[in-house]
Amino acid sequence: MHKMTTGRTRKTIPYLDTIIFLGIISLFFGYLGANMGISNMFSTIMSTAYKLLVDTVFYIMAIAVLTGAFGKLATEFGLVKLLNKIFSPLMKPLFNMPGVAFLGVITTYLSDNPAIISLSKDDDFLSYFKKHQVPCLCNLGTAFGMGLIVTTFMTGLGYFKEALIGNIGAIIGSIISVRIMAHRTKKVLPEEPEKEIKNKKDIDIEDNIIEHAQGSFFERFLTAFLEGGKLGVDIGLSIIPGVLVICTVIMVLTFGPADPSIGYQGKAFEGVRLLPRIGEFLSPIIKPLFGFKSPEAIAFPITALGAVGAALSLVPKFLESGIIGPNEIAVFTAMGMCWSGFLSTHVAMLDALGHRKLISKAITSHVIGGIAAGISAHLIILLLNFI
Repeated sequence: MHKMTTGRTRKTIPYLDTIIFLGIISLFFGYLGANMGISNMFSTIMSTAYKLLVDTVFYIMAIAVLTGAFGKLATEFGLVKLLNKIFSPLMKPLFNMPGVAFLGVITTYLSDNPAIISLSKDDDFLSYFKKHQVPCLCNLGTAFGMGLIVTTFMTGLGYFKEALIGNIGAIIGSIISVRIMAHRTKKVLPEEPEKEIKNKKDIDIEDNIIEHAQGSFFERFLTAFLEGGKLGVDIGLSIIPGVLVICTVIMVLTFGPADPSIGYQGKAFEGVRLLPRIGEFLSPIIKPLFGFKSPEAIAFPITALGAVGAALSLVPKFLESGIIGPNEIAVFTAMGMCWSGFLSTHVAMLDALGHRKLISKAITSHVIGGIAAGISAHLIILLLNFI
């Protein structure tokens, strides 16, 4: 008996993904090899990755260990709780979010984007939010992820004022991102409480969520210090793939030969200057918005979309080459902190929050927020220079 089927069957090309992958790889290495030479190309890629690992990754890891230790100490001895009490009243007028959302801001600032997820798993914490506000936690947490590491990194290079301005720009960008996201989620989610908890006013969110160690002051200090440092090591290790893979590709596409009169020598940080050509094409838009003095600077925000740790790795080389100055540091801080590699974390974070269908809305909202952060930092720099 003939079995009838209804509907159309979708035909797919066999090995389509493989064909696309081979096409991209062939195009990338073919372009580099044609310009640099095969031997120089591989020598540059390996040398660049090694230099990034030794000179930059370990430096960022050292910063992550110190900031991780400070963050854990701040949590253990009540600084986070105190800051939450002081600044939570600002959350409603600025973000149109409950005051307890500031706890998400400070925990992600001291660590990384996914820290907001641990808070969202607590019913007491969620009881303060309406259903349409819960997905906004993804954008809120991402806008401050690795904030302390980014700020400390820029400050360590001698740009404290610019790092501070960048933080202000990131806050502005986060407000725009969260408010756009909330406006869009209102259309698809009801404005009713996410969780119903009795006697909500009597709940101390910080004590419920933040675990404190037992023992004397010295024991708690030592435990928190070591645990926080270990968290910093984990963060440092986690950025290695992003830095070595993404940043090596960006470097090769950004810089030219070490000595143009000689040509390619297979040294670290040589490249084909593709991104600067794109930056020059976009400069009529980029220069007024961000004030970049060199088209190569576009590499930082592009990299920050996927991994802020990799983006930070570009900064020392940019400074050494004279490509960037104080304005770029402020803009980089704002965009790096606000975006903080959100393309690599947004999907998993929204999935954990139970709102995978809102991924496109969250991503587009955060792209706008990051651009606004960079523009804000640039305008603040201009205003201060004018004054």
